[in-house]
Amino acid sequence: MALRVGDRSQATRNGLKEKVLTLNTMNPRVRKVEYAVRGPIVLRALELEQELRQGVKKPFTEVIRANIGDAHAMGQRPITFLRQVLALCVHPDLLSSPEFPEDAKRRAQRILLACGGHSLGAYSISSGIQLIREDVAQYIQRRDGGIPADPNNIFLSTGASDAIVTVLKLLVAGEGRTRTGVLIPIPQYPLYSATLAELGAVQVDYYLDEERAWALDVAELRRALSQARDHCCPRALCVINPGNPTGQVQTRECIEAVIRFAFEEGLFLMADEVYQDNVYAEGSQFYSFKKVLTEMGPPYAAQQELASFHSVSKGYMGECGFRGGYVEVVNMDPEVQRQMLKLMSVRLCPPVPGQALLDMVVSPPTPSDPSFVQFQEERRAVLAELAAKAKLTEQVFNETPGIRCNPVQGAMYSFPRMQLPPRAIQRAQELGLAPDMFFCQRLLEETGICVVPGSGFGQLEGTYHFRMTILPPMEKLRLLLEKLSDFHTKFTHEYS
Repeated sequence: MALRVGDRSQATRNGLKEKVLTLNTMNPRVRKVEYAVRGPIVLRALELEQELRQGVKKPFTEVIRANIGDAHAMGQRPITFLRQVLALCVHPDLLSSPEFPEDAKRRAQRILLACGGHSLGAYSISSGIQLIREDVAQYIQRRDGGIPADPNNIFLSTGASDAIVTVLKLLVAGEGRTRTGVLIPIPQYPLYSATLAELGAVQVDYYLDEERAWALDVAELRRALSQARDHCCPRALCVINPGNPTGQVQTRECIEAVIRFAFEEGLFLMADEVYQDNVYAEGSQFYSFKKVLTEMGPPYAAQQELASFHSVSKGYMGECGFRGGYVEVVNMDPEVQRQMLKLMSVRLCPPVPGQALLDMVVSPPTPSDPSFVQFQEERRAVLAELAAKAKLTEQVFNETPGIRCNPVQGAMYSFPRMQLPPRAIQRAQELGLAPDMFFCQRLLEETGICVVPGSGFGQLEGTYHFRMTILPPMEKLRLLLEKLSDFHTKFTHEYS
């Protein structure tokens, strides 16, 4: 209980000192932040791992953390070339070692020459090393079929997340009915809802169509926008493509329709494209918003504001821990762009090893390089295995009564819908839990499988889902899927 001013001296005399920072006095916006991917279910998974290490008997021998897209934690091997160059950059004495190929040495020397004091331990400029931003620009140009990219419009960042938060900070303004509204897809990646809560912006939900493989429908965007204008000022539209947690890949026609909608309604576009290398389904293809916007020509190409994000954490690289990423801005007001650089300057600079890693991702070995064949083989193997896992996941879930899973067209997750019996829903309500949280908690305690309830991402009222990564090694994934399916059958029978 908070003490009144008059009580403070009494409390001090009694040897009590009230804390300056309490739940009542802290920033109320921070209390509203929720991040399901590392939420209570994951904290319990960590406790269970600790209990297993202490020899506590459980109905399982290990906890399988399928809650987060962390490729290397799930056993994926690092790409050799990326780690060789990084090792040389971190410890330049190795440049004289015969153990490393010549192209890796040349690349490391090139990166080191661009660093302050020729060391990864030096700060870079706030927008990132100039050489690396130029390489990113060339990568974007190659990816988009020759459409030019300007290094001055590219900002390197601490993973894509940091850049997304920075752009949202620029967008959020106003009070009451003039507060900024941001349209985000439901289901969404909780970074968006958490950041909007922290910044005091209004989250405007638009629902992806589960019946049409999580398609994005402009009519639904219109509905969400129209309703939001009654209580806030919508200024931005976020699209995640390929989708997280839903795994869908947007068609070119859909992207064109979204750009037209944003242009007509005066919305800033944010394209989260961190899974652009992860496209598996036949007939699916990744199109960048930048490419489609430019090819649409005037008035869109010259006027529609866009920020698009990429990262080294996903793709075939899976280098989450190095925190490398970038944002490219298109048609941003030059004065605002200077403010964006100022905001980034406060944080000094993104991690320089992450910047170095990004450089290798955007400019990999070429056919004339000694490392080319091995690099291509490793890259192809990772993506081929992910495609096989995506297919297996969809197949096993759809063979399970009461679970339905859309095709995993891209990204690294499935988001299956499950039927829960009325008695299970009632029991969850008695415990003060969302029904899918209740299911996921029981799943964890009885099988050691850690997945995230759909309620942490948003879902249509009355539907229940969970998000599960497809990253575990193939045999472990097969076992995980079978155990999860068996558990759902048992759980349904228990509460039927």
